[in-house]
Amino acid sequence: MKREISSPYSVGRVFLRTVRQNVPVSAALFASIAGAVGFALLPPLILGEAVDRLGEGVPVTATEIIGYFACTALAGILGSLREALIAVFGQKMTHGLRSAMSRKLYELPAAYYTSHDPGDLSSRFVNDADTVEELFSSGIISMVSDLASVVSIFVVILTKSVGLAILLAFALPALAILTRSFQRRMLRAQIRNREAVGKAAGHIPQTLQNLHAVRVFHAENFLEEKYDTYLDESFTAMEKSNFYDASYSPIVITVSALIVGMMMTLSGQGGSFRAFFGMSVGTAVAVISYVGKVFDPLESIGMEIQKIQSAIAGIHRIREFMEEPGRRVPGSGEGSAENNATAPAVELQNVSFSYSGSRVILDHCSLTVQEGEHVTVTGRTGRGKTTLLRLILGLYEPEEGSVRVFGRRAVDFPDEEKRRLFGYVEQRFVPVPGTIADQLRMGDHTVTEEEMLRALRIVGLEQEVIRFPEGLNTPCESYVFSQGQWQLLSVARAIVFDPKILLLDEIAAELDAGTEARLEEALRAAAEGRTMISVSHRLHGRAQGRLIRL
Repeated sequence: MKREISSPYSVGRVFLRTVRQNVPVSAALFASIAGAVGFALLPPLILGEAVDRLGEGVPVTATEIIGYFACTALAGILGSLREALIAVFGQKMTHGLRSAMSRKLYELPAAYYTSHDPGDLSSRFVNDADTVEELFSSGIISMVSDLASVVSIFVVILTKSVGLAILLAFALPALAILTRSFQRRMLRAQIRNREAVGKAAGHIPQTLQNLHAVRVFHAENFLEEKYDTYLDESFTAMEKSNFYDASYSPIVITVSALIVGMMMTLSGQGGSFRAFFGMSVGTAVAVISYVGKVFDPLESIGMEIQKIQSAIAGIHRIREFMEEPGRRVPGSGEGSAENNATAPAVELQNVSFSYSGSRVILDHCSLTVQEGEHVTVTGRTGRGKTTLLRLILGLYEPEEGSVRVFGRRAVDFPDEEKRRLFGYVEQRFVPVPGTIADQLRMGDHTVTEEEMLRALRIVGLEQEVIRFPEGLNTPCESYVFSQGQWQLLSVARAIVFDPKILLLDEIAAELDAGTEARLEEALRAAAEGRTMISVSHRLHGRAQGRLIRL
C-alpha cells in the first residue's frame, strides 16, 4: 500500500501548537488582556462618583484620587505588557509557521516545482509569512481584547443608562455589518494584490536568468509590458483597499459623535427622557467616557483593518500551500523490500508521461538496461531525455506503464536508499552553502573523509583539494575551481556513496574540448563496474555502449 505525505500543519494547528509550547507566555498574555480590560473600566466609574459627590458638596477623598490614577496607570502598564507579549507571541507563531512550511516544502512532489513559479513560492515564505506576524501583533489577539472591552463596557453602560444601551444596541450591529462589508471587499483586493506581487517577484529573476535569450529574440518590450501589467494589477487592488481603509475610521467617529449628541439632547428634555437615560452629572461624565471607549476599539480595527485583511490574504495563500498533496513514499513494508538480483537494472514498460496533462513527452516508451551496461540516450531538445532520467529517479510517476529499478518500482525507493543506488550528475553543478566536504556529503555526515577522498581520486581532483591549506574544509567559493573542475566535483558527489547506477544529464554541454576530454576520462573511471545512462544532445567520444535515439 502507498500512503500520501499529508502535512499535519495548518495555520490553526500551528497557532494551537505555539500556545501549548509557550504556556507561560500565553498565560501571561491572556492575563494581561483581562487585567487591562478590567482596570480600564474603573477610572470612569470612580470619576463619575467623584463628580456626583462634588455636586452634592462632598469633597473628593484622597483614596478616590489615588484609586483613579492607580487604575489608570495599571491599565496602561498592563496594556503595554499586552503589546509586548503579543509581539513575542507573534514572533514565535511566525517561527512555527515557517518551520511547518519548510517541512511541507520537503514533502512536496517534484511536479509541484515544475508547475509553480519559484517567485510565487518565495513570496509565500517571505511576504505572506510576515503578514501572519502582523495579524497577531495588530489583529486577532488585539481583536479579542477589543471585543472583551466592548462587551464589558456595554454591560456597564446598561447598568448606568438603559437608553444609551439601547442606542448602542442599534448602532453597534449596523457598524458590525459595515465592518464585515468592508472586510470582504478589502480581502478580495488584498488577495489580488498578493497574487500580483507573487507574479512580479517571479518575473524579475526569470527575466535575468534568460537575459541572453531575451536579447536574441528582442523580447524586451514584451517582458516590460508584462511586468507593467503585474504592477498595474497590484496598484488597482491596493487603491481599492486604501479607499475602504480611509473611509472606515471617519464613519465610526461620526456615529460616535451622533450617539453622544442624541443622548445629551434627549436627556436634556427632562422628565421621562432624563430618567430613561439615567443622567446625573457624574453619570453623564462616565457614560460619555464609556461611549468613546466603545468606539475606540472599532476605530482601532478600522485603522488596522488593512493589515488584518492583508494578513488574512496571506494566510489564504499559505493554506493553499499547506493543502497541496504530498509526494508518495513507500510504506514500511515496501521500504525494506529487497532488490531482485536477476531483474534488469532499469526497465521501462510502455511508459507514457506528460507534465501537468500538457503535451505528451514520452508515448508508450519501453527500455531495458542490464546491470553494468552503458547506454547513451540522444535526441532533439524536448524529446524527453531529461524526463527519462527523472522517471528512473522516481521523482515522477508515469501516467501509463511502469518504471522499475532492479525489479522494484522507481517511486518505491525511500529517499535514504536512493542516493546509495543512484548517482546523478546535472548539466550544471549546484553548490550548497559550506565547504568542499559539504558539497560531497550533501548533509549526510555518515560519509567519511576516506570515502570523499576516494571519490575525488577517481575524478582526478584529490591532489587539487589536498593542496588547499584547509583541504576538504576549504570554503566553497566560485573562484576555488574552474568550470570543468566544478563538473568533476559534481561527478565525485554522485559517486561518493558508490552507487550502482550512474545517471548523466548533458554534463558536457557547456565545456570546452579540453575540459570535456578530462571529464570523459574521469567518467570512464567513475563508470567502472556501474550501470551508466547518459543523456546527450549531441554525439561525441563519450557515447560508448548502446545508443538510443528518442
